[in-house]
Amino acid sequence: MIMGVAGCGKSTLGQAVAQRTGWPMIEGDDFHSSENRARMSAGLPLRDADREGWLRGLASDLQQRKHGAVLACSALKRAYRDILRAASPGLAFVFLDITPEEALRRVSARGRHFFPPKLLQSQFETLEAPVDESGVLRLDAGLPLQRLLDRTVQWLKENSGHTA
Repeated sequence: MIMGVAGCGKSTLGQAVAQRTGWPMIEGDDFHSSENRARMSAGLPLRDADREGWLRGLASDLQQRKHGAVLACSALKRAYRDILRAASPGLAFVFLDITPEEALRRVSARGRHFFPPKLLQSQFETLEAPVDESGVLRLDAGLPLQRLLDRTVQWLKENSGHTA
């Protein structure tokens, strides 16, 4: 699972890992309800209650992927990650750590997307960085994609039950 705040590069790295490993790519944004998308488009941050159905949908999808998958999902709180871990024991997390300034630059440059730049601050406020959790690789989101990809795949080979 590739995780972090908006603009950290979750989807980009996730797609690269999926291509390298042959695992299917799961885009967490695709699981948001139309209500959640409308809320975010209006500049309103999601609450825990708003995320419940989204997390249940992701967990259900993960349970069906017995042979591996790459999930790009913010997973900002430990409680969210624990829901996903329960659905997929041994789930490995790659945390793309990024500064608020760089995230804002990236989100502002990406054009049409339901997540507006003004919501970034709420994501950083919600983020419970997984620095003390097992099964987590922290990477600087500012590294070149090829380096992020190589480090992720190597770490997965060394630290997961899957062959990357």
